[in-house]
Amino acid sequence: MVTTRATAEDSPDRTDRSDRSAVRTLLRLWPYVRPVRVRLFTAACVAVVASCLSLVIPLVLKWMVDGPVADRDPAGVWLGALYLLLLGVAEALLFGLRRWLVARPLAGVEAGMRADLYRHLQRLPVAFHDRWASGQLLSRGTTDLMLLRMFLAFPLTFLLVNAVTILVGVIIMLLQDWTLGLVILIPAVPVMVTCVIFEKRYATVARRAQDQVGDLTTVVEESVLGIRIIKGFGRHRSQARAFRELSRTLRGTELRKARLLAAIWGVIVTLPEVAIGAALVLGAIQVADGQLSAGTLVAFLSTALALRWPVDSIGFLLAMSQEAATATERYFEVMDAEQEQPTAAGTTAPAATTTATATATATATATATATGPTGLKDKGLRFHDVSFRYPDAPIDSPPVLTRIDLHIRPGESMALVGATGSGKTTLTALVPRLHEVTSGHITLDGKDIAELPRDTLRELVAVAFEEPTLFSASVAENVLMGASDGAGEPELERALAVAQADFAHALPHGTGTQVGEQGLSLSGGQRQRLALARAVVGRPRFLVLDDPLSALDVHTEAAVEAALRDVLAETTALIVAHRPSTVLLADRVALLSGGRIAAAGTHHELLRTNAEYAHLMAGTEEADR
Repeated sequence: MVTTRATAEDSPDRTDRSDRSAVRTLLRLWPYVRPVRVRLFTAACVAVVASCLSLVIPLVLKWMVDGPVADRDPAGVWLGALYLLLLGVAEALLFGLRRWLVARPLAGVEAGMRADLYRHLQRLPVAFHDRWASGQLLSRGTTDLMLLRMFLAFPLTFLLVNAVTILVGVIIMLLQDWTLGLVILIPAVPVMVTCVIFEKRYATVARRAQDQVGDLTTVVEESVLGIRIIKGFGRHRSQARAFRELSRTLRGTELRKARLLAAIWGVIVTLPEVAIGAALVLGAIQVADGQLSAGTLVAFLSTALALRWPVDSIGFLLAMSQEAATATERYFEVMDAEQEQPTAAGTTAPAATTTATATATATATATATATGPTGLKDKGLRFHDVSFRYPDAPIDSPPVLTRIDLHIRPGESMALVGATGSGKTTLTALVPRLHEVTSGHITLDGKDIAELPRDTLRELVAVAFEEPTLFSASVAENVLMGASDGAGEPELERALAVAQADFAHALPHGTGTQVGEQGLSLSGGQRQRLALARAVVGRPRFLVLDDPLSALDVHTEAAVEAALRDVLAETTALIVAHRPSTVLLADRVALLSGGRIAAAGTHHELLRTNAEYAHLMAGTEEADR
């Protein structure tokens, strides 16, 4: 069992970030913050006022020491105590107001970013989701957004608040005594150098840790979804070992972050403390010599001590800011991915009819395509010289599909047959534009699908995949997902009847029964029948079925086929088939071999004239027996 589809080292978002600017990265949050900027700015101003109030306390202490205390005036001391109490209460109330101002708007910012991310993920092409591990995407929508909300609520405000507080405090200390103020300022240069070095190193480690959280999330998610495989093959020990290894790696990275944070805190805390101690000794000498009043020294030292938290918090705030910058970067890596365009760029008009100068096989196919009832030449579903190569495939690799020319007339059903790996599923994915054709084009009733809005196209085309996916919802909700918003009980019952999914009525709550995540509470055949019901419930004009009956037993398959014939009579269908019984549902058959249409005709014609087709059908008949 594969543990992860991508790791922190080889995930598709790995780029060189050596020149990344944290400030420039965080500025990308402005469109989300702009609607609540007034409340955030007000909260920052309130916090600045509250923090500056704490710097008034040393001035009150100076007045008390040099005044009432020196004069032995008890009334003055009590008055000073009242001032201190009022200042403390005002500071507490202002900080409480700041928190109230930011709580609701920032919760809204986080919710809005999460909604935008989810909406964007739904609009990204299938190729994007094929490349990205689901855990990496999940961690961006949960952990990363939580970090951003915390940054906007605390570090963003207090980086400004603490900077203003330090500046005002330094000015107050210089005004008290400039010589002692210069002593306090001596550690400023080494502290700033340490912060610059710390910021660069911590950014790299923070990014690595957040990517590893995504890897760990992927392992947990895959282990939960694949629990039957893990238990069935007795792989719980190996999975636990893989999880422990990733956990150990993440633990090492987090410890690296802790060591960096401890190092900067050691510098930021130690140097100012030494400076305060030196100022205390020098100030005491000046007081003893009569050059400085005791109240001034008390005020100076109180101001210096009041600045301890703003200075000590620099490392903590820088760390949170770097983690927020990394989270922002990871968020916009997904948001910057190009969405599916409503119509494909650079589309061309339908190609001319294939001429008789092509190979014999292509000629036969083109002839079958061009002929037919008058007026139906461009109707139905047509593939015009279609080729396809996956976007992330090497440039020199051969295309999966090459020069596909195929015409399915209105009301006709075409079975698509081929060996494993011949490109059948890929071909069916091109019709609803889950992938874009590399060259050529596909038309529905003469209209190029690349020129149709995707919503319109997917209203015309319904799809049932070989691997049925059900959602954590009721049976009815899963089936009616394939119908228009106004569909109800009659459409549901008809679709269940066509798919022979009457078992749904026997479930504990009937069609209201929750099927559970991925529908794993149902058997494979039951899931496949519900997926088929979802495909036919909306009476689509075009139907694409990718081996829709592979998980059914012979008797159920026969019943589904009988009911499906009525549906196929009302639609134009392309059906990937492996069993002869499924092939017989179709009016005609196309053989896909080596990425090309090797032959087309009825089932009996191809059995007589094409050895590869006869071999495939003989093999499936043997397998069925």
